[in-house]
Amino acid sequence: MRLMDILVLELAGAVAALLHFHIPLAETPPIHTVMLHFCSALAFLLFPQFELYVSWRGRSLPDMFIRLGAAWGVVLLIGLFFSFLIHHVGNLSRLWMFYWYAIGVTALVLFRFAVYFVLRYMRAKGLNNKRVVIVGYGSTGREMHKRALQQDWTGYDVKAVCADPEDADKLIDPSVVRIQSTQEIHDYVVSNHIHEIWITLPLMASPRLQELQYQLRNTLVDIRWVPDILGLQMLGNKMGNFLGLPVVDLNQPISSGVNGIVKDIFDRTFALVALILLLPLFIVIAVMIKRSSPGPILFRQPRLGLNGKPFNVYKFRSMKVHQEHHVVTQATKNDSRITPIGGFLRRTSLDELPQFINVLLGDMSVVGPRPHALQHNEMYKDLLETYMLRHRVKPGITGWAQIHGHRGETDTVDKMARRVEYDLHYIQHWSLWMDVRIIIWTAFKGWTGKNAY
Repeated sequence: MRLMDILVLELAGAVAALLHFHIPLAETPPIHTVMLHFCSALAFLLFPQFELYVSWRGRSLPDMFIRLGAAWGVVLLIGLFFSFLIHHVGNLSRLWMFYWYAIGVTALVLFRFAVYFVLRYMRAKGLNNKRVVIVGYGSTGREMHKRALQQDWTGYDVKAVCADPEDADKLIDPSVVRIQSTQEIHDYVVSNHIHEIWITLPLMASPRLQELQYQLRNTLVDIRWVPDILGLQMLGNKMGNFLGLPVVDLNQPISSGVNGIVKDIFDRTFALVALILLLPLFIVIAVMIKRSSPGPILFRQPRLGLNGKPFNVYKFRSMKVHQEHHVVTQATKNDSRITPIGGFLRRTSLDELPQFINVLLGDMSVVGPRPHALQHNEMYKDLLETYMLRHRVKPGITGWAQIHGHRGETDTVDKMARRVEYDLHYIQHWSLWMDVRIIIWTAFKGWTGKNAY
């Protein structure tokens, strides 16, 4: 691979000269030939420092390509500095170097794609595989086994599992050996020419990890620790670096950081446009509300927003003015409190439109988990284990749960559990395109529902 990379870069430099100078590289000022060989030799030395020649089996290809582009860019910058030191930088064509960089990166990527697909084909045919032992067969262990089977092009063949009896009983593949105890792992690895051990024990199994460390001290194979974070009902499992040590962020939504900025810009822009376009409809609804019953046009009620911060949600008033006496009673079918126009507004969700004001103020998103009454939060946070995780993102006007029919009255714990399940799926799988799909779905299908009273 290293030798092929140098050949590819040499050819890329020659092609760049033909594109830019329209003559062979040898006929250009000598600095270009010097740079060609200097940077190619430098790439031979520096590319390994960017981990370009380690096994990428089961790892992210985009990550490899980013490293490749960065490594080649560093080499060319060092080459440019070298030309400055020998006082020939004025004779060096920067445009030729740009062509060389672009052609070089493209050629290196295509070369790796070719190698990747050849290896992928070989592994799918059972060649060039690595034999694996999985220690621990909880949710993460089973998931790793399933992915090794489904993604056969990665070339991992699970040969044995060492787990507690209750977990080992979940193993349905009779060809996979069951190792009874950790003391037997080393002998099995040696006698069966195992290449890797995957440790997927739960986080609370620290004593067993210490025992494994001792039992595998003489086992000279690759050992990977995959923390059993799937057993934790959290929002994410992104690996990072904190204070110089590896960490796993368990409670960080995807829609945070840069993604959060993009989502916020999209939300506020969409809300501003929506409020302008809906202004005539707002006026008509306001007149109908005032004529149907005495009281304000807009209804305000406290809700919990991002990270539990309280805010007032805005709705068109759909009920007669009444006192709740610190108890929120959800609307039911044929509820006497609902005004004639209010029933129509609630069934069509038009009463929710003023929440675009909340979006513009930054309290809500266009898409997200629906905000519930404070009393419902207090009740369900103790009944449903993951209920409060939905407050790690801004609440929305519409959401993944709503377009799947989970809107309106939640008079049972099971109904609320289903809504929370869909809310957490949205948070864990968020993307801007997912928001767009939910908005389109809501516009055509999601405004009405049989449970909305």
